[in-house]
Amino acid sequence: MQEILVLGDSHTPIFKHPLFKEKFPKLFFNVLTVIGATASGLENPNTKTQAYPIFKAAIEQSTAKQVVVMLGEVDTGFVIWYRAQKHQESITSMMDKAVTSYSRFLAELNMRFEVVCISTPLPTIQDNNDWGEVANARKEVTATQLERTELTLEFNRIMQRFCTQNNIRYLMLDHLSIGEHGIVKAELLNRNCADHHYNAEPYSKLLVEGLAGVF
Repeated sequence: MQEILVLGDSHTPIFKHPLFKEKFPKLFFNVLTVIGATASGLENPNTKTQAYPIFKAAIEQSTAKQVVVMLGEVDTGFVIWYRAQKHQESITSMMDKAVTSYSRFLAELNMRFEVVCISTPLPTIQDNNDWGEVANARKEVTATQLERTELTLEFNRIMQRFCTQNNIRYLMLDHLSIGEHGIVKAELLNRNCADHHYNAEPYSKLLVEGLAGVF
C-alpha cells in the first residue's frame, strides 16, 4: 500500500477514521500526532512538545512521497493570545512568528515530499467555557470565540497564500466550516461538550471530499 505521512497536532487522528480507508483503499495513512504541537514552536528547541525533532525522525524513516500537515489550532486558539498578553507584544507580531515558523517547515518538507497543508480548524471553545481540560488550560486567554475565529481565518488565508506561491497544495475548509454569527457551524461541534475537536463524522467527510483527486 502507498504510504501517506500525516504530521500534526491532536486533530490528526481524524485520518484514522474508517471513511478514509473506505474512500482511499490503496492508501495507508501513517499518522504521527504530537499533542499540543504548535506552528510557533517548530523552531524552538526548548518547546515542551519537541514536535520538530519528533516530526524530523518520522520524516527520515518514511517512504512516503506525500505528506499531510495539520498545525495551527493551538496557536490561533491559545498561544498567540497568551504570548501577546504575557510579553506585552501585539497579536500581529505573535501571528507573524507562527506564520514564519510554519512556512519554513512547509518549505523544508516541500523539498522532499508532495505537501498537502490542511487549513486550521476553527475554534470550538465558547466564551466563558469552564469545562474540559483544554478549555481550562486556555482560560487565561480573554479573547472571545469570535476574535479567535477571526484570527484563525486570517492565519488560514496567509498560509493559503504562502502555499499557492510555493506550489504547495492547500485544502481550505473555512468556507465550509463557518456558520452563523461568524463562528464554527454547530454541526461540526463534538458531541462530547468537553472535547474541543470537531465531530469526526462531518469533519472526515469534509476532508475526504476535499482530498479526492489529490492522492
